[in-house]
Parts: sequence; structure tokens; C-alpha cells
Amino acid sequence: MRIIVCIKQVPDPEEAKMDTDKGTVVREGVSLIINPFDLYAVEEALRIKEKIGGEVITISMGPPQTIEALKETIAMGVDSAYLISDRAFAGADTLATSYTLSQAVKKIGGYNLLICGKQAIDGDTAQTGPGIAAHLDLPQITFVRKIEEIREDYIRAERLTEEGYQVIESPLPALITVVKEINEPRLPTLRGKLRAKKVEISTFTPDDIAVDKTKIGLDGSPTQVVEIFTPKIKKEGKIFTAEEQDAFFTGVSELMKKKSVI
Repeated sequence: MRIIVCIKQVPDPEEAKMDTDKGTVVREGVSLIINPFDLYAVEEALRIKEKIGGEVITISMGPPQTIEALKETIAMGVDSAYLISDRAFAGADTLATSYTLSQAVKKIGGYNLLICGKQAIDGDTAQTGPGIAAHLDLPQITFVRKIEEIREDYIRAERLTEEGYQVIESPLPALITVVKEINEPRLPTLRGKLRAKKVEISTFTPDDIAVDKTKIGLDGSPTQVVEIFTPKIKKEGKIFTAEEQDAFFTGVSELMKKKSVI
């Protein structure tokens, strides 16, 4: 079983900032972490490997410092990792990102399963995983909370829905996106950290993965951020207090009148 996991390095939510002029997330000068949902994806891949054997590979598109995130997955137990990095990839939306990642997956080849976190916390679109599947013409199961059975050519999984869950079967290769209910990610081990220091992370450029350069980066991104602003809170709150019954009903009556206006 050969599994490729797509991860993303994102700003720590406690330090996240937006460049209002460019309409992009500020990634310089802030602490960066692996997207939390991607850690569940890495963990699930490792559990599958431990159960039926195989190889786990992580890939990520980003600036050179993304190597730190990839090395963290190596420390968790991943076998190898690839970075997709070049100035030409900068400014990509989910369409351009999913296309670029799909080209990297084609370059690696020989996989049975692709796993992504359900979404990235800096964008919250949940589009990149399904986009990769579309570019590769693969079946996909999104929002997976449990893998019931998996073989080299077959998977049966529980997919989380608003009403409950669905049990879906699919041939492999396929792509799944996972939710946090699926597992509890492990921490990197000391032995893993020592190994990660020695591992060389290969870097793919546009030429390495044979991309159409009109489909990558800012130029290949049809989504454009027109404006970013912080919403202003205009409504004022009011506290109704009543120690006596008559005053209590007066307050409720006033509240109901305000609600009818809204």
C-alpha cells in the first residue's frame, strides 16, 4: 500500500494576520504549524501502514521553510517527503493549488491512496482535496470519520454528514479527506526527530512536474480577493434585570418588541 498525504503549513491561529492591500495571509514573521486537519491525515496513513504494510509519502506546496513541516511528518513516521516550491507557485488559489499538487502526485506515481485533511484553517474552503481528485480523475470520499476496511484495491469508509454518516465503498486508487473524529495524531518521537534531521527533502519546480504555467500561481487563479475588512459591530446590547415579577414581565415585553422589529 502506497499512500500520499498532502499537507500545508499555515500560520499559527494566535498570530495570524492578513495583508489587506494584497488580500493574502501574512506568512512572514509569524509562527507556522502544520494544518491541524492534515495531522489527522498523516496519522491515518501511518495507521494503515502499520496495519497492512506499505509506504507513506507527504507532499506540500509552499516556500522553502515548508521543509520544516515535512520533516515533522518524517519524525512522526513518514517514509519520505517532497516539497513543491518556486516563486511561480505564489498566490495560488484552490484551483491552481489542486492542479499543482495533482501534477506532483503524477510525478511520484504508483500510489493506492491519497489523503488530505478536510480543509485548511487559513482558508476553510475544503476545496483542495476534491480538486486534486478531479484533476486526477479519481473517485473521492470526503469528510471520512472512520475507515472500516481497506485493501490495495478497495476501501470502505464512514463519511460524516450533517444528519449522521454514510458508508461508502470505492475502488482504489482514490482520494479521501478526513475529519478530526477519525483518530488522535501521535507526537514525533526522539528517534524520528533524529532521522528527520538526516533526511533530504526533494524539491519540485514547475519544470520538474511538467505543469502548464498558465494554470499555476496567481496567474492561474480565477479567484481574486477584492477587499478584506473587519466587520463593525453596530448593535448595542442591553441587560434586563428584574427583582420583582412585574418588572420581569415588562422587560420580556420590551425584548419581544425589539425581536419583532428585527
